[in-house]
Amino acid sequence: MGQKPIVRHEMDVPLLTEACGGSRRIITAQDGTKSSLHVVSIVDSKLHYHEETEEIYYVTAGWGYMNIDGEDYEVRPGTTIHIPPGAVHGGRGGFVTIVLCTPAFMEDQFVVAESSMTGEGVDKD
Repeated sequence: MGQKPIVRHEMDVPLLTEACGGSRRIITAQDGTKSSLHVVSIVDSKLHYHEETEEIYYVTAGWGYMNIDGEDYEVRPGTTIHIPPGAVHGGRGGFVTIVLCTPAFMEDQFVVAESSMTGEGVDKD
């Protein structure tokens, strides 16, 4: 017998304030899964990176920019973004995204700037 399915509604998960913005961590490492899934509302997130986690963002609503390693990318509903481990990133504008993390997210997050308004001058070392 394998692992049981996990079924959760977004509104049954507490809203957390984190580097990216308001996040509902629907599926997490504590569930024993290989990947995790969050729904995140982004206005002006902190620039940050993950040492081991890769993320795939799928924008469901709103509009804005993702700054990845100092370069801005416009995002709107339907935009998908792959963020590899080590890439400094943050969003601004006003958009909602589904974030798939692999391996399952376990606080592998390092803030390098309080705002994603610019990616210039960011140094992880």
